[in-house]
Amino acid sequence: MSGDPEVHTPDETHEEEEIKSSYKPPPEKNAGDPRKVIVKKLALCVVGRDDVDLDLSGDLTDLKKQYRIRIDFIVQREIVHGLKYQQKTYRMGMPVDKMTHMVGSYPPKTEIQSYTTPPEDAPSGLMARGSYTVNSLFTDDDKNIHLQWEWSFEIKKDWKD
Repeated sequence: MSGDPEVHTPDETHEEEEIKSSYKPPPEKNAGDPRKVIVKKLALCVVGRDDVDLDLSGDLTDLKKQYRIRIDFIVQREIVHGLKYQQKTYRMGMPVDKMTHMVGSYPPKTEIQSYTTPPEDAPSGLMARGSYTVNSLFTDDDKNIHLQWEWSFEIKKDWKD
């Protein structure tokens, strides 16, 4: 009987439906994020210098407004107490900002140790544009000056809010 439609008994139909309904598709990867590529970090690579990493996984508006300073150092011979980083910022010779960060006490090690400042707000807006000079000082509780240096940066239109 080649022309007859396929006949199922009630038990066979129920079994087939049960098999279909128990199938669960695998969960989508990153279901809450429709992006195909998720960029996590950007690194500024300059020959002769360590890479500068920017975390791109959070709120990107903060990248324009905030910055952090990392100091890598080696403590030799004996423990150093109360390391401190001080920074004074000047614009056109006038002081505009001053900050002091307690770095802490560190034992001698042959490996590099690091301290990263908390995020600082960068100057913003039309009036903030221009060149800045920064005097930095790395000292300790005994008033030893470990390093004192001057550096500069410029805020351009790209830094706007």
